[in-house]
Amino acid sequence: MESVVLETSLGDVQVELYWNHAPKTCKNFAELAKRGYYNGVVFHRIISDFMVQGGDPTGTGRGGTSIYGQKFEDEVHPDLRFTGAGILAMANSGPNTNGSQFFITLGPTPYLDSKHTIFGRVSSGMRVVQRLGSVAVDPQDRPREDVKIHKARTI
Repeated sequence: MESVVLETSLGDVQVELYWNHAPKTCKNFAELAKRGYYNGVVFHRIISDFMVQGGDPTGTGRGGTSIYGQKFEDEVHPDLRFTGAGILAMANSGPNTNGSQFFITLGPTPYLDSKHTIFGRVSSGMRVVQRLGSVAVDPQDRPREDVKIHKARTI
């Protein structure tokens, strides 16, 4: 099963995907990475001690589409919980609104359990994620200086 490497402006982050728990979500993420969809995309929302969010090619937090057309359904698994840092999950605007945006947690976020599809975890590069989480942001949680995914690739 494929993993994905995010080559960011602060270093590389490798994520292991949970194909058995969220196959449709993993397929979407891996395929978008293969297509170059995430290349040059910024992390548009960073909240220290909470999460870093990216995957929107418009950089606004309101864009992005899936390989399935528009939005697709959640794949919430009862065994997967937001227990700590390094959890990879889909960002959404409510139930069954997954597209291309994702986030990586910076700590435990149990209040997100059952609200977002968890589909992987950081397998290497957690220090890079922590550095991402500590960049200076404006009042809207947008980094003052762009932090980009230069390239996303499957391995």
